[in-house]
Amino acid sequence: MKYTQIVFLFFLFCRPAGEAAAQGGVSLRAAPAPLFRDPVTDGAADPVMIYNEQEKSWWMLYTQRRANQELPDVAFCYGNPIAIASTDDHGKTWVYRGTIDLAIEPGTNTFWAPDVVYKNGVYHLFVTYIRGVRSHWGGDSQLAYYTSKDLWHWKFQQFINVGVKNVIDGCIMEKPGGGWRMWYKGPGAHTYASDSRDLKHWTPQDSVVIDGAPHEGPNVFAFAGYYWMLTDEWSGMRVYRSSDLETWEKQGMILSEKGRRPDDSPTGAHGDAVVAGGKAYVFYFTHPGRKTHFEAKMNASGIYPFEERRSSIQVAALVFKEGTLVAKRDEPFDFWLP
Repeated sequence: MKYTQIVFLFFLFCRPAGEAAAQGGVSLRAAPAPLFRDPVTDGAADPVMIYNEQEKSWWMLYTQRRANQELPDVAFCYGNPIAIASTDDHGKTWVYRGTIDLAIEPGTNTFWAPDVVYKNGVYHLFVTYIRGVRSHWGGDSQLAYYTSKDLWHWKFQQFINVGVKNVIDGCIMEKPGGGWRMWYKGPGAHTYASDSRDLKHWTPQDSVVIDGAPHEGPNVFAFAGYYWMLTDEWSGMRVYRSSDLETWEKQGMILSEKGRRPDDSPTGAHGDAVVAGGKAYVFYFTHPGRKTHFEAKMNASGIYPFEERRSSIQVAALVFKEGTLVAKRDEPFDFWLP
C-alpha cells in the first residue's frame, strides 16, 4: 500500500463521524431531537428565536408551562412566565437560563407566546398577558409591549390596542416600505392584522386576514422570494404564501404527521421560523405523550397525566419545493445557526 493511500485512509477514518457521513449525503450537523426540554417544569411551548447581540449567541424565549405540577384541568398552562434557553454552539446544545421579570401588577399572572424583534439597539417584546391563574380555558387576554437593551431587563411600555378584545399570539414584522405589521389571533380564532409606525400606536386592517378553519399562532417571514405565514391548526401548521404581505394564498400543511424522531409527535404546534445563512428552519413544540394534539384525558381527580402535560421543542428544515414550503424532519438535514 502506498504512503499516500495510508494517509488518506487515516484521514477518512479519524475524522468526526458526522463529517465522514457527509460524503454519503448525510448532514454534517444533525439537529438534536428533541432540541430542548425545560429542565425545571418540562413544559416548554411557543418558542421564538432571537439573536442576542450582546452575548453573540442565539436565544430561545418560550412559554414555560408548569407541566410537572399536578394541577386541575389546564391550570398548568396558566401562571407561567416567559423562560430563556441559549446556545453557544450554533444550536447543537441549549442551556436553560431562567425566566424574565415581566411583572405588570401584583400577584401571579399568565404570559404566553412571546415575539421579539430587534431595531436600532433595542429589543421589542410582544407577549400575551392574562391576569391571574385559571383552571379552565378563558380569561381576558391582551398583548403587552416591552422594551429592553439586553434581553434580560424589560420595561413595560403599554398594552396594545387593536380595537378588539381577547387577542393573543402577536407576530411582528418590519414592512419593506417602512413601519411595522402585527398579525394576531382574534375573534373566531382567525388571523387579523394591524399596522404601526412606532410600535405603540396601531391601526387595524379593515377585514380579517386569514379566516376559514380555526387556528392560532400566526408566524410571518420572508424566504425564497416570497413572504410566508404559518398558522397552527392544532393538527399541524398551515402554510400561506404572499408576494406583497397583502394577499395570501392558502397552501398545504407541514408537521401534520407523526415524526420518527424522539418526542417528535403527534404534530408540530405553535412555532417560529428563522432564516439564517440562506436556510430556513421552523421551531415548534410537541406533546409527545398524546396520540393527537387534543387527545388528552383527565383522571378521576380532573388532572391530566404528566406524559400528556409535558411538551418538547423541536426543529425542522423548511425547503422551497414546487412553489411551496415542505418541512424536513425525519430525513437528515443540515442544522446550523450562524
